Amino acid sequence: MNNSLTVSELYKALAGKLELSWIAGKGGGDRQILFSPGSDPHASSLVGHLNFIHPHRIQTIGSTELRYLEGLEVDFRAKALDMLFSEHTDMVLISENLEIPDDILQRAEEAGIPLFRSPLPSYELINHLQYFYAHNYSERITLHGVFMEVIGIGVLITGKSAIGKSELALELITRGHRLIADDTPEFARVAPDLIMGTCPPLLRGFLEVRGLGIINVHAMFGDTAVKQDKYLRLIIHLARMSSEELAQIDRLKGSHDSCNILGVDIPRVTLPVAPGRNLAVLVEAAARNHILAQRGYDASEAFIERQREQIERDS
Repeated sequence: MNNSLTVSELYKALAGKLELSWIAGKGGGDRQILFSPGSDPHASSLVGHLNFIHPHRIQTIGSTELRYLEGLEVDFRAKALDMLFSEHTDMVLISENLEIPDDILQRAEEAGIPLFRSPLPSYELINHLQYFYAHNYSERITLHGVFMEVIGIGVLITGKSAIGKSELALELITRGHRLIADDTPEFARVAPDLIMGTCPPLLRGFLEVRGLGIINVHAMFGDTAVKQDKYLRLIIHLARMSSEELAQIDRLKGSHDSCNILGVDIPRVTLPVAPGRNLAVLVEAAARNHILAQRGYDASEAFIERQREQIERDS
């Protein structure tokens, strides 16, 4: 998936946070910074330290890189600047508020490539830019369900229409948990093993409950009842099951599998829906159990081990 924005748009979004000053090349504000994650391993990467072999779309220059350029002979320096201000570069960042040599200023103006300066060190600039792109321009998917923060982790509640997802979410909110998105949460892969879930701006803070209609969770329960985003850690799938299907569930380990979302396997627990079941308590227990599992504890294995020890004592 191609993602792009102009240099001017990037400057407007990050000028305050990165304390950017636009020094030269202002005629290149409409340049498109293109980034195609994972599409072509030989394509230019987004941002990094000065590199002529595998040039970045955003070249970052710190004191080390400036010393390298200053140490080059005149001809080699000219060739280096030719490569720096070539078609592969969309913008250049000078870190640590370093003094910019006149020939670099001149080349930026001639090539129409924006040149910025910031007081931040290079590694911070690179981290901020990678984070910005990951959270705003990663591959996205919209799933049907209610996304909640339960016991501090992101939990997506799924199931067929009218099975009770929104009612369950409302009960969880009354128990102190937080709503992120109802009905159509959006998920983006922001790291190799991390999926971030958010809510479309139009739906933020609202929850549809059959019989009540649309309710404003923020207005009813306060600021602490709504959260803007969260990493997806667990999926709770609600399902109506026949007696035969219930009998097939492993009594020790329960109904556990995983769901692949944007290339990341997310643990999933299927909870049978039946009259009298307190699903809110079960979701809380599933979230706590998942946290324990991440720490290496498996209740079923602990129970089996206890049984084994008891058998050994009895024998």
